[in-house]
Amino acid sequence: MGPGSRHTETLGVGKAIAVLTSGGDAQGKGTPTPQISRIPNPRDPKIPGIQNPVLGMTLGGILGSRRDFRTREGRLRAARNLAKRGITNLCVIGGDGSLTGADTFRAEWGGLLAELLKTGGITAEEAQRSSYLNIVGMVGSIDNDFCGTDMTIGTDSALHRIMEIVDAITTTAQSHQRTFVLEVMGRHCGYLALITALACGADWVFIPESPPKDDWEEHLCRRLAETRDGGSRLNIIIVAEGAIDKHGKPITSDDIKNLVVKRLGYDTRVTILGHVQRGGTPSAFDRILASRMGVEAVMALLEGTPDTPACVVSLSGNQAVRLPLMECVQVTKDVTTAMNEGRFEDAVKLRGRSFQNNWNVYKLLAHIRPPATKSGYTVAVMNVGAPAAGMNAAVRATVRIGLIHGHRMLAVHDGFEGLAFGMVEEIGWNAVGSWTGLGGSKLGTKRTLPKKYFEEISANISKFGIHALIIIGGFEAFMGGMELVEGRARFEELCIPMCIVPATVSNNVPGSDFSIGADTALNTITTTCDLIKQSAAGTKRRVFIIETMGGFCGYLATMAGLAAGADAAYIFEEPFSSRDLQANVDHLTEKMKTTVKRGLVLRNERCNENYTTDFIYNLYSEEGKGVFDCRKNVLGHMQQGGSPTPFDRNFGTKMGAKAVAWITGKIKECSRHGRIFANTADSACLLGMRKRSLVFQPIAELRQQTDFEHRIPKEQWWLRLRPILKILAKYNTELDTSETAHLEHLTRKVLVPEAPL
Repeated sequence: MGPGSRHTETLGVGKAIAVLTSGGDAQGKGTPTPQISRIPNPRDPKIPGIQNPVLGMTLGGILGSRRDFRTREGRLRAARNLAKRGITNLCVIGGDGSLTGADTFRAEWGGLLAELLKTGGITAEEAQRSSYLNIVGMVGSIDNDFCGTDMTIGTDSALHRIMEIVDAITTTAQSHQRTFVLEVMGRHCGYLALITALACGADWVFIPESPPKDDWEEHLCRRLAETRDGGSRLNIIIVAEGAIDKHGKPITSDDIKNLVVKRLGYDTRVTILGHVQRGGTPSAFDRILASRMGVEAVMALLEGTPDTPACVVSLSGNQAVRLPLMECVQVTKDVTTAMNEGRFEDAVKLRGRSFQNNWNVYKLLAHIRPPATKSGYTVAVMNVGAPAAGMNAAVRATVRIGLIHGHRMLAVHDGFEGLAFGMVEEIGWNAVGSWTGLGGSKLGTKRTLPKKYFEEISANISKFGIHALIIIGGFEAFMGGMELVEGRARFEELCIPMCIVPATVSNNVPGSDFSIGADTALNTITTTCDLIKQSAAGTKRRVFIIETMGGFCGYLATMAGLAAGADAAYIFEEPFSSRDLQANVDHLTEKMKTTVKRGLVLRNERCNENYTTDFIYNLYSEEGKGVFDCRKNVLGHMQQGGSPTPFDRNFGTKMGAKAVAWITGKIKECSRHGRIFANTADSACLLGMRKRSLVFQPIAELRQQTDFEHRIPKEQWWLRLRPILKILAKYNTELDTSETAHLEHLTRKVLVPEAPL
């Protein structure tokens, strides 16, 4: 066992953890509970689930009013219930109200025990055993309104519901010219409205944190008229339910509708989404987020001491972090104070870097128009590799931000082949208008690498006057970029700034934790697994073997396994033998004796050349005779299709915008007397999400991090999540705790600005 590993049979021995969920509904709130209950030793601690602040704690399981917990008498009863059961660890899943209440409860704990001991409510032994209380919070809220966390549990699922409706509404505009005003939840926080606006390319968004200027009515009507004049049949306006003007006066959906009808005479409809946003199945992102946070919460509780402050586990970029609970609560309150005092710029800053970045990208795309004076530079954009949902969103952002920077923008069709054969055309603002929600690749994409076409590509770079290149694609985009850099020694035309933006369902591009398109594929697989599992509900005693895409990369199989609750996920990166297969069959045989009489096994398409999907199906069928029967499904190219998820639309948009900002800087840096010459390693970079931020890495430096034979990075962050999959399938295993988060302070994190776009 490694120095950073702990075995689940010994982890948490002698400790008890209570879990409670509170506040408004949010999809995925129930997901952390199995993680919390299965990580400590299942033979030792009891883990009661407390269904509401009062249900389990104050009244010992009898329904009661939530207000009880707000009184000292109610908290006294809660303390007695916990002390009687020897529970010293409490995990609270809820909004800021629940988490604030939990911290008050902890601060009073010593006094509550002393009072109970004095009145005979608990014995001296019980008081001694429960001398301190550790509390860890997880934020479950669709509004994403809790400061310190980039994404709260339930937010992504709410965005899925919203985008399903937006997509349905946009299709009606094909036959009618209409303006739609959509009201989404968010009384005090505009996150849902902002991401919806980014993800659907809305004409306007109203959010409480940043009210429009006093002449917004004229500006809005001018914008809508411009969009119509540009050939669009549809206008979309997104309104957060708490939208206000600069003077704090509410701006309602009906106000906006009446304005548009009166001034422009447009056919305008209002849709208020309401509680639809809280319902439905949790998205793959929310299931995985909740699972990761559940594990982190348990580790925080098990490492807790009487001096450890109550903390919140949350996500920063792609990294789990622990933050002091009261700092988060305080900054969340500071946002409200700033808004009440009219300090709206401060309110946006206090929401954090992620919110600021989204807001800045939205303002650029929706409110700025290309300048009259041009930069004199030409930037080409292309797709390379297999299609991935979100590619079009990235191209749209690239084209529009490029135009805003004053560049002439060129679209290259069919990848490097298109660049070699001159399939290049100028692309304007309106040409990419409706691309955000479209799946696949509108530009056309091919896997061909550039090396064999260097002469033709160089000639066309010169012919079309291309000064910089943005390549959006998968492993071939990375390989192609590397070849172009190598070709610079022979072809001076290739000495131009280049940026690679990773976009592939396989998520196998070195230098990035995520690639555009992987989230959409993951949701497709997870939804399919849900349907397949449901089909077994009536049949019972059935095991499904499902083959996923990914080449040699096991990302999709592993993450879909986590999201769909698989019993096993076979991948190339974690070699397995016939003994492992037999152990999985035996485990499933035992499972069939329980109440859950179905199994789900995922297999990455290239995990093992001998243990094929057919082989595993035949083995399970033979070994399971008389106990369970088997079915197999090869999911195939459905994983590359479909509308992009909100995550991929937003990720693609931000990556495109960031790439252009970098390219503009590099063009200026490499310009000599109006001529571009870029020959340094840092003038050809890959833009990737690495832990907590988007970073530009020289393509040449990523060579050492790549396994070229298997087309995967040598190190992959998600492999550390695989033990969670085994724990949830009730295997005893080792858990890598070497990268559990350390407590850090929020104030520093909030006030570090993003680089300007």
